[in-house]
Amino acid sequence: MGKFSFSQDLGIDLGTANTLVFVKGKGIVVREPSVVAKNNETGEVEAVGSSARNMIGRTPGNITVIRPMKDGVIADYDTTAVMMKYYIKKAMRNRSFFAKKPDVMVCVPSGITMVEERAVIDATKQAGAKDAFPIAEPFAAAIGAGLPVWEPTGSMIVDIGGGTTEVAVISLGGIVTSRSIRKAGDNLDEAIINYIRKQYSLMIGERSAESIKLDIGTAGEAAGDEEMDIRGRDLLTGLPKTITITSKEIAASLNDTVEAIVEAVKNTLEKTPPELAADIMDRGIVLSGGGSLLKNIDQVISDETKIPVFITENPLESVAIGTGKSIEYIRHFRSNSNVSSRPTVE
Repeated sequence: MGKFSFSQDLGIDLGTANTLVFVKGKGIVVREPSVVAKNNETGEVEAVGSSARNMIGRTPGNITVIRPMKDGVIADYDTTAVMMKYYIKKAMRNRSFFAKKPDVMVCVPSGITMVEERAVIDATKQAGAKDAFPIAEPFAAAIGAGLPVWEPTGSMIVDIGGGTTEVAVISLGGIVTSRSIRKAGDNLDEAIINYIRKQYSLMIGERSAESIKLDIGTAGEAAGDEEMDIRGRDLLTGLPKTITITSKEIAASLNDTVEAIVEAVKNTLEKTPPELAADIMDRGIVLSGGGSLLKNIDQVISDETKIPVFITENPLESVAIGTGKSIEYIRHFRSNSNVSSRPTVE
């Protein structure tokens, strides 16, 4: 690496729901939704990030709002490259005109294929990186959560993102066993949308579903019986309509996705070597990612596994922080990528 390249390096959490950029020495400088608005007639990008997200469900016919990442991988290559270029430029806006291109550490799901990983690396380079290094998402989350990943002790991380849930047991700087399932925050939103459509013949949007999830959503059985008024379009009349739903209804609708996440945790524990399993029993399981903010998810996992479960201090930022911190080990990643452990993806 060049003389000035170290201060230039970036860590990018390229998530299905949000993209965060970490600049060495500054911390997280960009935190925006992974959303792009494109003009269908000209092909031009109209907006990226928060401004594009505000257009969801409100655009005229000639503009389409795209989420270029799906299930943690690139679904629209060109749009992803444009989005990353925008975020890299935004993160580097205070840099010298003569500054060199940055090396970029970019996180990827642990269950990603070689082809999908190559697409992320190529898109990152196309977006303006001198070189790009992949880091497995749960490994980055563990670093960001402050777990002793380089020590000979077992640490278990469960990162519940927008598109994937990543479960991994880490020891001595590597992933010992892991599982990646394509059931996460987006599936929770979809479950709410589908339930309300079937039960009430009411169509609601993604943003409404997310609000419901955050306000009255819960894993397992709802303790109380909170209520919430929601507005949508009546599928029978086509007219706007308001209904009242309860937290118990939402808890029931989320049950399948929550069970899939719990099952992934249990399956990973079953494949964990005994010595590391003993460490995890002592230290507990750590949750990160936006999905860990779902009420009671920690208690449900703890009840099912009989192991203490803790939510990391900054669950939304742990992957980005870990990706940024791992820049210091960039030479290690040049020769020994932590993406080599490739579990089965469901």
